[in-house]
Amino acid sequence: MFEQAKRSVHPEDLDYVLSLIDKEKILKKLEENNSSLIVFRFVLDGKIMHVCHFSILCDDKKHILGCIKNVESEFLDREEQEKLLQSAQRLARLDELTGIKNKNAFSEHVKEIDSVINTGEYDPVFGVIMCDINDLKRINDTRGHSFGDEAIQKACRMICEIFEDSSVYRVGGDEFAVILTGDDFLNRESLLEILKQKSADNGRFRTGPVVACGMAKYNPGVDRSFQEVYNRADGRMYANKKDLKSGNIMGEIRKREESNQMIPDDRMRKLDRLYGALHTVAGDGYIFLTDLKYNFSRWSLTAISDFGLPTDYMYNVEDIWKGCVHPEDVDKYVEAVESILEGTPVLYSITYRARKADGTYITLKPRGFILNDSKGVPEYFGGIMLPQ
Repeated sequence: MFEQAKRSVHPEDLDYVLSLIDKEKILKKLEENNSSLIVFRFVLDGKIMHVCHFSILCDDKKHILGCIKNVESEFLDREEQEKLLQSAQRLARLDELTGIKNKNAFSEHVKEIDSVINTGEYDPVFGVIMCDINDLKRINDTRGHSFGDEAIQKACRMICEIFEDSSVYRVGGDEFAVILTGDDFLNRESLLEILKQKSADNGRFRTGPVVACGMAKYNPGVDRSFQEVYNRADGRMYANKKDLKSGNIMGEIRKREESNQMIPDDRMRKLDRLYGALHTVAGDGYIFLTDLKYNFSRWSLTAISDFGLPTDYMYNVEDIWKGCVHPEDVDKYVEAVESILEGTPVLYSITYRARKADGTYITLKPRGFILNDSKGVPEYFGGIMLPQ
């Protein structure tokens, strides 16, 4: 029997099989249970298959009846089912849009950390960073959800690239959580500054999403749960979000306006050149371009004629043009303009009514843009307004 088993049983299963098919052991087991079943790998013509060896003690208690069944297909089916189950479990923990771990995975990790804190076996070493994308709703409303999804993906990549050794989770529509561990925890202050700087650069140069962030670390003996650390990080993130909005580009622009400087000739010539280029590519519509440093604008002659504006060159034109906007549309017009000047990296997309020189109103759909200087500060604000 040994020689036969050695020829047909897989080498890794041979000792296991021989230990079970010993005559005395089989008889003892069959006397107790009347039957025996073992599964092992069989080698036939160089191919490996799983087989089931079944033995039963005959009524005379002297003979043993045995058979071997090929169960490879059943084994493969069960293996495939296990793979599918594992795959489904993994998918249940992944965010579909970004590919990182989702809120389910985050909750499981939090439970593990709380379990360690509650047992008191050792003090876990970790920190939490909360991140939130500024103005995602405005991006979705003005440019559509595809642009919003792209902003989420860009923010995710930025966060993951900075915190390479930590778990990053998407825990909400525009919210991410980072559980800091390892080198990321040790270097948490410098990494947080990198995140803030990259986010500031995105806002200044309009190259990506602006992300507010806040950080907190676990304090053994003080924090009783993960939630307490999370709440501190979340509060600091919202404080950072408030700072980002209060420190927007509009403040810098207003300072320029208050200087009441007259636009010099070289700036006037530059404005004319840029306006000419804009007029060439814009086609139909009412065109405008404003030098933000001097709050000085040039408007198309069609706009001057149709709306009764005083001249094609104007200082403080926003006050003049606001008087043309329908009273019911002024608020959304102001919000749309300021959303660009505040550093939102999107072109606004609204419609509003403006009063023509004859007193009638026309609906306009504007498209605006910003040109930054070498330091990333907005220098020119221009666009085209298309009649609807």
